[in-house]
Amino acid sequence: MNKYKKITLDGLIFQNPTFMLVLGTCPTLGLISSAFSAMGMGLTVVVILTLSNILISALRKVIPNEVRIPCYIVIIATLVTFVRMFLEKLVPNLYDALGGFLVLIVVNCIILGRAEAFANKHTVLESALDGVSTGLGFTAALTFMGVICEVLGSGSLFGFKLWDGFTIGMLATPAGAFLVYGLCIAGFTSVIDAFMRAKKVKANKLARENLLREAA
Repeated sequence: MNKYKKITLDGLIFQNPTFMLVLGTCPTLGLISSAFSAMGMGLTVVVILTLSNILISALRKVIPNEVRIPCYIVIIATLVTFVRMFLEKLVPNLYDALGGFLVLIVVNCIILGRAEAFANKHTVLESALDGVSTGLGFTAALTFMGVICEVLGSGSLFGFKLWDGFTIGMLATPAGAFLVYGLCIAGFTSVIDAFMRAKKVKANKLARENLLREAA
């Protein structure tokens, strides 16, 4: 498999930070009661993760190994500060919706994890692609759960009222978010597991067919 395709599929699906690795659970549980705040957090992480991966990859041969983690935190904290100022000035509604979770991006285990596990071992281009794909995987997961929680919990979507009838109020709370998160993890991992088993069966079948052809 082409390495760039593998990086993309890992970030989006096979190593999805939310459903497969279960990272970044604090903003996930705190923000998915609203589709707007969930998507906003995801897109913010895309920007910061991509830029931090690029910078850390570019500086990986300069940063001393003994102090690499503090250096990563300084780089991420600087990016978060710039993004905070940008959002506060130009997108105040999103800035208010994210609240204290925006500051916590500095120590978000997704960003630090990709810096340590990927960016400091790969090229700038590969690290940038990893940042974008992992960030989009995180965004897709949060937005999907945010839509579920907001529609079923409040009868609205991205702040627009859909109906005034039956709603499941618990889904608009952190407890409801925890339930939705658990069910989504179970569903996602089950689908991936079934896909991988089917792929393995197909590969074994092709291998047997090849052996029979060679024997004939």
